[in-house]
Amino acid sequence: MDVAGVLDLLVRNSATVAVAESLTGGLIGAAFTSVSGSSRAFRGGVISYATELKHALLGVPDELLRREGAVHPEVAAAMAGGVARLCGATYGLAVTGVAGPEPQDGKPVGTVHVAVADQTGGIWVRELRLKGSRERIRVETVDEAVDLLAGVLKANMGEHSG
Repeated sequence: MDVAGVLDLLVRNSATVAVAESLTGGLIGAAFTSVSGSSRAFRGGVISYATELKHALLGVPDELLRREGAVHPEVAAAMAGGVARLCGATYGLAVTGVAGPEPQDGKPVGTVHVAVADQTGGIWVRELRLKGSRERIRVETVDEAVDLLAGVLKANMGEHSG
């Protein structure tokens, strides 16, 4: 499902989304806001590129960041929950990872974690091992993030894939 389809599904179900982005640097928010009428379901987001902003703005536990670094599934989940709360959205969508060119926190280039959190405490996380250039990893992360959100929405709203 593309971004327009995800936005339509959100609108039809009176739901909203906010994004927390690290390696994508705003590409997910740009993808959502490129669709006319996106303001009906897109609340906003945070580009928490610096690790300390993940804690300061999104409430990712400092101890988790110290122990695991910024590229970890629990960090993505905490970012998703934090941005949903911060922006008053039904769903939070978050990405953290290593686009390259160098490894980060001991994680190889292409390691990406995508998470969706909802207001009831539901959390869905997808771990990716992407290959290619920095730009390709960033673009594929956007696609994977939108795909994860679409799957969660379909499951939560009783929609069938198609």
